[in-house]
Order: sequence, then structure tokens, then C-alpha cells
Amino acid sequence: MRSNIHFRTISTCVAVLGSLALLIMFSTSNATDARILFQQDRTPKIQLAILLDTSGSMSGLINQSRNQLWQVINEFSQARQNGKAPILEVAVYEYGNSGLSAQSGYIRQVTGLTSELDQVSEALFSLTTSGGAEYCGMVIQDTVDQLEWSQSSDDIKAIFIAGNEPFTQGPVRYQHAVQAALEKGIVVNTIHAGDYETGANTGWKHGAQLAGGDYMHIDQNHVVAHIVAPQDQRLTELNTRLNKTYIPYGKTGKQRAARQVQQDERNAEESVALLANRVASKASSLYNNENWDLVDAIDSGKVDLDKMDTKELPQPMRSMDKQNRREHVEAAAERRRVIQLEIKTLTESRGKYVAQKKQETAEKNVNTVDDALISAVRKQGERNNFVF
Repeated sequence: MRSNIHFRTISTCVAVLGSLALLIMFSTSNATDARILFQQDRTPKIQLAILLDTSGSMSGLINQSRNQLWQVINEFSQARQNGKAPILEVAVYEYGNSGLSAQSGYIRQVTGLTSELDQVSEALFSLTTSGGAEYCGMVIQDTVDQLEWSQSSDDIKAIFIAGNEPFTQGPVRYQHAVQAALEKGIVVNTIHAGDYETGANTGWKHGAQLAGGDYMHIDQNHVVAHIVAPQDQRLTELNTRLNKTYIPYGKTGKQRAARQVQQDERNAEESVALLANRVASKASSLYNNENWDLVDAIDSGKVDLDKMDTKELPQPMRSMDKQNRREHVEAAAERRRVIQLEIKTLTESRGKYVAQKKQETAEKNVNTVDDALISAVRKQGERNNFVF
């Protein structure tokens, strides 16, 4: 009798354990499926924090950053993860400038992580140089602590710190700062503005190795050559037409629309070729102004035009009925689509022309800021299932 009871008990336990195993397998399978669906449904992000030494000798570094911002953006505009285009967010910090407060460690957040790329351009053009103390560990720590980093391990989260003084300066040890970055899934890349060996001997290489990033060196005094192409004049004309398709809304809409035009002018002052690179970026999916432009805001689902407070609308739209408002925005969106399509076609032919001219000049290969950013992000992106 006891053996029968014992046998039944064992059988019951086996059945229960079997059911639990099946339940765990089912739950795990569902969780995996849910994760795959979530990955496919979410919009991926590329988050870059650019930390620039703005001490007295770094004017060349700043100029390269300004002149190559749009080239970097254009490189990333074709990136995809699970077939989806990413959101690009960029932050800018300056450090080592004696014009900043000693209490802050001579560090300033110029802009937080933002997808509004005109704000990034404005930030770079605002930078000036002045001698000071360069605290690499401290600025990395501030960047880790202050920015709104993505919580997803599938996104690219990268810090790029560029400078030429020893990496070891300041009250925060760089070893502690890069460890804090790694704990948030942020990769730290170091760019020494000088020769390879000097950077390697002063902590720049070790900092990158500890942070899982790349150590690079650049010639910060190299002047970026802007090749003027036959397409540039037409791209300038299209840019003027493109700006007229933006419909500013909200309290800061007009101010941000003015910033867009101002950044066009600042880039054009440098070179019509630089403006051409910027115009190409403005025709890409990465150039999104949903926080002030109605076309982008409605397209992204950020606002519902029919439910908007009339006071949020630009003056000409306030007297329109709902149907006319919709038609007004749709017409602007269609004009933009046509203009951007021509910009993309011209940009493709311009790219071939520029590539040919570069071959003809046979300029020696010089590492610059864009090379450092693009190569590192591509490498890190491939680990996160990004395709470039």
C-alpha cells in the first residue's frame, strides 16, 4: 500500500515539474517573442556626446567640428536597425576653457542630447577658445550624470572626448568616470589632437581601452577643404524654398525657425560647399523639427492638429477652419517632399563629383574629427545590429 502511495506521489511530482517546465519554456518563448516584436516596433537611437577641449590651442579642433558636423550626419542618415531609421541625438560639452568657472571644473554643457540639429550647429558656432585646465575625467563624469541617456541596450550610446593635454588631469580619476559610463552602457571614445604616441603615453589610449571604445588621433590643425561643385547653386536655391515649407508653432516656433535660417547663413559664410552638405542633411530623416514645425510634428504624431489650441498656431492659420488648416499643412508637406527628392538626387551626383575631385588632388590622408566619429560609431553600431 505504501509503495503505491509513494509511486503516486512521485508521479504527481513529475507531472507538476513537467508542467512547470512547459510553463517556463512557454513564458520564455513568449518573452523572447515579445522582445523581438518590441525591437522591431521601437525607433532606434544613436546618442552622441561630443566633448571638446576649448583651451587656447584648440581652435583647429572647433573649426573641424563645425565644418564636418553635416558630413557626419549624412553618413548616419542611411543607418538602419531592423529596417528602421534611427533618431540621432547629439550633445555638446566644452571643457578646459579659462572663461568658464573654476567651480564647474572649467566645464560647460553647451547643449543636452537633442535631435534638433540646428541647436547642435548653433552650439558649435558659439564656441571660443581660452587657456585653462583640462579635466577629462570630470567632464566625462558630468556627461554620464547629466544627460538623458537611453535605457535600451540596443541603442548606440557614445561619448567622444577630444583634446591634447594629459588625460589624467583634474579631481575625478578617468578610470572612475569611464567605469560609470560602462555601467550605463555608454562607450567612451578618445580623440587625441596630436600624434599617436603622445596620446598613448598620456592616458588617452588607456582611457578608451578601459571604456570599451576606440582611441584615435587627429591632426586638429588640418584645414578642411571644401570642394565647390556645379550642384551647389541649385542646392542653395532649393534650401531657400525648403525653409518656406516649415510652419512654426508654439511659443518658441518663430525663434527656432529664425535659428534655422541663421545656421544656414553661418554655414554659407564658411563655404557654399559646407552649406550644400547641410542642405543634404536637411533632406534626410535625421533632420527632424517636430518640437517647432507643424509638418514634422503631425507626421510624427506629436500633435493632433484638430485638437491644438488656436493660440499655438501661427497667425495665418488661426482664422482657418479645421479643413483648411489640414489642407494648408498637407500642401506644405507635399512641397517639402518634392524639394527634398530633388535635393537627394542632386546630392548623389554632387557626391560623385566631389569624390572625383578628391582623387585628382591626391591630398595625403589626414585623420580629422569626422573620420574619428564615423569609424567608431560604425564599429559600435554593428555590435548593436545597425546597418550602415
